[in-house]
Amino acid sequence: MKLFARRVSSKSGSGSGKKRNRPIGIFAGLIVLLMALGFGLVTFYGIWAQTLDFKKVGEMPERNTVLDVDGKIYSRLAGANRIVVPLREVSPHFMDALLAREDARFYDHGGVDPRGVVRALYRDITSGSAKEGASTITQQLARNSLPLGGRTLKRKMLEAMVALRIERQFTKEQILELYVNRIYFGSGCYGVETASQAYFGKNASKLNLAESALLAGLIRSPNRFSPLRNPDAAADQRDDVLDRLLALKKITAAEAKQAKVAKVNSTPKRLPQIQENYAMDAVQRDLNLLLSPEQIDFGGLYIYTTLDPAVQSSAEQALEAQLSKVERQSGFRHPAKAAYRAPENGEDSSMPYLQGAVVVIDNGSGGVRALVGGRDYSDSKFNRALAPANRQIGSSFKPFVYALAFSRGLLPGGAISDAAIQPGEIRGAGNWTPGNSDGTYGGIQPASYGLIQSRNTMTVRIGDFVGPDTVQQTATSLGLGDNIPNGPAIYIGSFETNLKDLTSAYTVFANSGQRKQSYIIERIDDADHNPIYRAAHVSTPGIDPGAAWMTSQVMEQVLTRGTASAAKSLGFKLRAAGKTGTTNDYKDAWFLGYTSALTCGVWVGFDQPQTIMSRGYGAALALPVWTQVMTQAAERYPPGPFLATMPLARATVCATSNQLATQGCLTAGSGYEIVLPADKVPTTACSIHGGIQTQLAQRLDDYGQKAEALPNRVFQSFRRFFGRK
Repeated sequence: MKLFARRVSSKSGSGSGKKRNRPIGIFAGLIVLLMALGFGLVTFYGIWAQTLDFKKVGEMPERNTVLDVDGKIYSRLAGANRIVVPLREVSPHFMDALLAREDARFYDHGGVDPRGVVRALYRDITSGSAKEGASTITQQLARNSLPLGGRTLKRKMLEAMVALRIERQFTKEQILELYVNRIYFGSGCYGVETASQAYFGKNASKLNLAESALLAGLIRSPNRFSPLRNPDAAADQRDDVLDRLLALKKITAAEAKQAKVAKVNSTPKRLPQIQENYAMDAVQRDLNLLLSPEQIDFGGLYIYTTLDPAVQSSAEQALEAQLSKVERQSGFRHPAKAAYRAPENGEDSSMPYLQGAVVVIDNGSGGVRALVGGRDYSDSKFNRALAPANRQIGSSFKPFVYALAFSRGLLPGGAISDAAIQPGEIRGAGNWTPGNSDGTYGGIQPASYGLIQSRNTMTVRIGDFVGPDTVQQTATSLGLGDNIPNGPAIYIGSFETNLKDLTSAYTVFANSGQRKQSYIIERIDDADHNPIYRAAHVSTPGIDPGAAWMTSQVMEQVLTRGTASAAKSLGFKLRAAGKTGTTNDYKDAWFLGYTSALTCGVWVGFDQPQTIMSRGYGAALALPVWTQVMTQAAERYPPGPFLATMPLARATVCATSNQLATQGCLTAGSGYEIVLPADKVPTTACSIHGGIQTQLAQRLDDYGQKAEALPNRVFQSFRRFFGRK
C-alpha cells in the first residue's frame, strides 16, 4: 500500500509540476514573443527613420531680406516669418525656461527619455488614445522638421527612432539652436528671435526672466495661450514655468515673485521692414524670373535692390495728393477714393476711382529708384506700372519720332507745315486725317515747334518722312512692345505699352542714345552671403547719339514754353526735359521727363478706360506729380546740365532744305544759325536758293560748355525766320 501510495504520490507530484511549469513557459514564451515583436518594431521604425532626409532638420525656411539702394533693410518676403539666430544670441533666461518647461533632462538622455516614454505609453494605452506626449526637445525637433504623420502610436515610435538618430548626428547645442529657431510661437512667428521682436520689440538676447517664461509657456499651445488673445492664460502658463524653474533651483523665490507680477503685454509690436506695396510686388516678380520656387520659398536670401525708400515714399505721397486734389475739382464726375468700400467677398477686379502710377529710374545705371503701381495696395494688388497694365501712350511717344527724323537729316529749325492733313497726303494712311488736340492749325513752323507744342499734324508729317517701318522697329528695339502695329497712327502713339518700359525707353535722351535696361534687383546672396546673382547692367544703342541730344535740347523747351510750361507755376526750378501725353477723349494722361540724374514717368487714368475729365491733359493731371517727385528726389540726386558727349559745331543752315545756307537762303530769310553735333552738320550747300555758300561750320572744341546758350540762340533765329519778334 505504501509503495502504491508512494507511486501514486509520485505520479501525482509529477503532474502538478508540469502544471506549474506550463504558465512559466507560456509567460516566458510571451516575453520572448514580446521581445521579438519589440525588436521587430524597433528594427522596422529604425530602418524607416534611416530613409528620411535628415538635411531637412537643418533647413528652416525664413523670410528673404530685401535691402534698399543703401544696403539697409527695406522689407522681408517669402518663406516663414522667421529670423534665424545662433544660440549665443538667445537669452540664458529663455534657455533655462525652455528646458524647465519642455525637457528638464535634456542633457541626460540620448534623444528619448525612458521615464517619459514609459509614462506616456502607459497613459496612452490605458486611455485608448494619444493623450500623453512627453516628447523630448529632440523628439519635438524631429516632429517639426520631418513628415512623421499625425498624433498616433506609430508616429511616436517613428519619432523616437528619428530622435535617436538626430542625437547621433548633432550636438546638444546644435539641437537646441535648431529647436529655438524652428518652433512656432503663435501670431505667425517662427523662432524665438521673431517672437521676441513681435511680442516685446526686442532681440531674443535681451529677453528678461518674465518674458522668457511667457514665451516658453506658449510653445505647447501658441494660439490658446497667446498673450494677444488670452493674456490671463498666458500669465498662468508663465507662472507655471517660473514655478518649475524655482523647483529646479534655477531661480530664487524672490526672482519668481518679481517675474510673476510683470504685466502681460497684449499689444504686439509691428515687425520692422515688412513692406506690402507695389515696389515689393515688382521685386517679387523679378525674383520669380531669376530663381527657382524652391530657392525663393526656402528663404534666407539677401536681395539687394535699387529702391530708394525716400524717393519711393515721395512718389506714393505725390500721387495720392494730386489725385485727391483732382477728385475735388468741379469738373470731376467720378467716385472719389474716400467713398470707396471694399466688397466683403474679396478684392474688386478693377477700382472705380481714379488711379495712377509712377516710375523713377536712375539714368546712370538703369536701377529703379521708385515704383508705384496704384494709390492703395490694400485696395488693389494690380500693379499699373508693369505689364500687363498696358495703356495707349499718345503724344508721349512723339520724341522718338523726332529723334529718328533728326538722325535722317531733319534739323530742329526745318520748316514743317502745321496745316490740316489732307486725305491721301500721308503714305499708307488712306483718308486718315488726324487733327490737333486744340482744333487749330498754323502755317509753316520749325520742326521743334511741333514737339514743343505737341502738334499732331506736324508730327505725322515728320513721321511720314521717317516711315512706319523704321518707327516700328525702333519702338520694338527700345522695349516698348513685341506687337507694335505698323502704320501711320504709330507716329502719334496709337499703341499700348506700360509705364516702366516707357520710362526706361526715355533714358536714351539723357544717355546720348544709350538705353539702360531697367532693373530692380542689383544682387542676390544666399543665406551664407555668397552671391548667386548679379545684375548685368545692360546698355544697348537705342537711337543715334547726336539725334538724342538734339531731341533733348528741344524737350527742354517743353517745360519752359511748351505744353508742360505749367511746371514753373508749380514751383519746379530744375534743369529738365520731358513730354506730355494725352490720349483720345482724355482717357490717359502722361508725363515723361528727366534731369541729368533721373528719369521719371507718371500715368493717370481709370482701370477701365474712360474720360477722366474735360481737358484732362497730361500737363494738368500727371505733370504735378512729376514735379513734386523730381523736386524732392533732387535732394539725393542733384541734377546738372545736359552736357553733350559728342563734338559740337556751329553752322548756318537753311530751314527749307536743311542744308548749309547760302547767300540766297539769307536773302530769302530762311537761313538761321544753330549749334549741332558735328556729324549732323550738313555737308552740302542749299540747292534751292542758290548763291555763294556761307562760312563753313565752326567746330566748338569746348562743346559741353558752349552749348549751354544754344536753346535761346536757336529759337531767336526761328522767330526771325518765321516773322516773329
